[in-house]
Amino acid sequence: MPADAFIGNTEAPITATYQPGSFFDEMFASSGEPRQHYRALYEQLRQFTPHAFNEHRQQSDIFFLYQGITFTVYSQQSEGIERIFPFDLIPRIIPHTEWDTLERGLTQRVMALNLFLKDVYHEQRILRAGVVPADLVFGAKHFQRAMIGIRVPKDIYVHIVGTDLIRDAQGGYFVLEDNLRSPSGVSYMLENRQALKRTFASLFASYGVRPIEHYPQELLHTMRSVAPHDVVDPTIVLLTPGIYNSAYFEHSFLARQMGIEIVQGRDLVVHDNRVFMRTTRGLKNVDVIYRRIDDDYIDPLAFRQDSMLGVAGLLNAYRAGNVTLVNAMGTGVADDKAVYAYVPEIIKYYLGEDAILQNVPTYMAHREKDQGYILANLDKLVVKSVNESGGYGMLIGPHASREEREQFRDKITSNPRNFIAQPTVTLSRHPTYVENELTGCHVDLRPYILQGADRVTLVPGGLTRVALRRGSLVVNSSQGGGSKDTWVLDA
Repeated sequence: MPADAFIGNTEAPITATYQPGSFFDEMFASSGEPRQHYRALYEQLRQFTPHAFNEHRQQSDIFFLYQGITFTVYSQQSEGIERIFPFDLIPRIIPHTEWDTLERGLTQRVMALNLFLKDVYHEQRILRAGVVPADLVFGAKHFQRAMIGIRVPKDIYVHIVGTDLIRDAQGGYFVLEDNLRSPSGVSYMLENRQALKRTFASLFASYGVRPIEHYPQELLHTMRSVAPHDVVDPTIVLLTPGIYNSAYFEHSFLARQMGIEIVQGRDLVVHDNRVFMRTTRGLKNVDVIYRRIDDDYIDPLAFRQDSMLGVAGLLNAYRAGNVTLVNAMGTGVADDKAVYAYVPEIIKYYLGEDAILQNVPTYMAHREKDQGYILANLDKLVVKSVNESGGYGMLIGPHASREEREQFRDKITSNPRNFIAQPTVTLSRHPTYVENELTGCHVDLRPYILQGADRVTLVPGGLTRVALRRGSLVVNSSQGGGSKDTWVLDA
């Protein structure tokens, strides 16, 4: 990187001391020069001193505060602390050629996973063929036996997917995990864009960034397309656990953007296997439910009897084909981290194609040979519980203490089905403004894929999550992570 004339001065630009380091850097090539698609942004950043940049950051914080853009962190010490969602002003930029590959790979992946879900809850051909071990599927925490034999509207099980992508030291993209139950974060993707357009208005306009603002309407179209009985003007509601849920901001945001009602379980009632919403004018039939409640809590007659969040009799209405659930019950079996390891084989089995996007190499603790390797290399591997998310239930071996590794050794040997392990991938880094200086922080990318009855859609971008703690590989907001706007270029 060219030396800056202001180095050592209190008015030095924020770029003066940045060092790309040994990781794949999203903005800088190995020579230290900015990549071509980042050059204009880099020149803009060279104009900012810490003082000037902090003024812009404060403006974005005020925007997030006034918009109520928050999330809730839960801990053992408190019931929940509401915080402004951490946001970094320096956007991630993806050339259109890279995005085209990601779009094809993610479309392929979600189509195959939907076929897998239909199969495991009906004919189970892939299990009989031995492509995916049957005990792995039937033993998955989120496999729902109550869904066996249920014909879901339009044969679409998974309508909304958030797939987490990472880049390795060479810049290659890999799928880290699939989120098929109720992927979150899309509201932050949309609000990040609004914040960036205010901060870098002229730069944004000159870059030719593809829009993402139409996501709520694409989501609405997706849900309309899968309404049961080909209803022309279906009634759609968003079912939320309520205001104390960590993602309630997103629930209310999306309902407002789509112009649909946001409801809780007590607002709905099932009669004659049909779902109705209570209104001031009486009961109104509901055709599609975008549910943000976990399977276990969605119907106290079918699952957890102590649930106060769900709707009694909902499973019967679903079984009768009178309502669509977005996403379907039981989709969690396809984002089980043990099943994840077989997704390339799943794609090959159903589509006859090689996977466009590869998985991170994965070791399965229930396999004797793999378990031996995991236990012998706990100091080198990332170990994950197959059913946890948000960065929980995870051991990052190189950064863990000896005591932590020994605790995981006991967990693995006592319940091997519950754990997988992966090499410690050197996640790519992106320049990020932390503690009044520009530093390289690890990032991933969560694009959002919509699958309706007529098409698969991706808005060009996604949520770039960033590990704001120095040296951390954990990007989840609940564990100190934040996010960036993601710019996909037209050309």
